[in-house]
Amino acid sequence: MLAVRQLEVAYGGIRAVKGIDLDVAAGELVALIGANGAGKTSTLKALSGLIKPVAGHITYDGADVTGKPAHELVRHGLAMVPEGRGVFPRLSVAENLAMGAYTQTNAAAVAQDFERAYTLFPRLAERRAQMAGTLSGGEQQMLAMARALMCRPRLLLLDEPSMGLAPLMVQKIFETVRTVAAEGVTMLLVEQNAKLALETCNRGYVMESGSIVLADNAKALLSNPQVRHAYLGE
Repeated sequence: MLAVRQLEVAYGGIRAVKGIDLDVAAGELVALIGANGAGKTSTLKALSGLIKPVAGHITYDGADVTGKPAHELVRHGLAMVPEGRGVFPRLSVAENLAMGAYTQTNAAAVAQDFERAYTLFPRLAERRAQMAGTLSGGEQQMLAMARALMCRPRLLLLDEPSMGLAPLMVQKIFETVRTVAAEGVTMLLVEQNAKLALETCNRGYVMESGSIVLADNAKALLSNPQVRHAYLGE
C-alpha cells in the first residue's frame, strides 16, 4: 500500500531524512521507532503531504503521490494523527469529529461514523458538547484518533500517540490501535515507547540520525541486543 524510496527531507541546509526506503503492505501494522530527532516525524509529514520531500518517491496504493498536498491524500484515504494531537480547541468534540468527515458526502455514512467513534471511545460520547481544549491529554488523543477515522482512512499514520499520557490511558489508546487494525485499516506507527510499539506491530523500522538502520519483524527487533540496549533500557 505504501512504498517509500530514497526519501529525503530537509529544513534549509539540514537533512532531517537521508534517503530512506520503507514499505507498508495492506493490512499491516508497522512501527517506526527511534530517539528524539531521528527524523520520524519529518518522515510522516512528508508521507502525509504536510511537507514536500527534496528527493525520493512516495507510492501510495499504486500511484506516485510524491509532493501531493495533504488535502488530496486525505480524499484518497491517507490520514494522520499528528504529534501533539492538534485538536481544534474552541470547537466541541462533535464539531472536531465533523471536521474529520469533511471529505465525506453521504450523510448516513457520516452518522454511522459518529456512532463508531463514540463506540470506540465512550468518553467522547459523554463529552460530545464539550470544548476540545478543555479535555484531558488522553481525551484529546482519543479525539485526534477518532477525528482521523471519520474520513474512513485506508492508511493511518500515527505520530507518538502515547506521548505525555498516563499508563492507563496509553493502554486504552493501544487497545484502540489494535481494534482499528483488526478492522482492516493499515497503519504506520511512530512511537517512542519502543517496547509497546513492537509488541503491537507486525514489523518495525529503527531510525537513527535520519537513516533507517534496522528493519525486521517485530519479534526479532524486540530480541535484538542493539535495540534492547538503545531503546528498551536493557
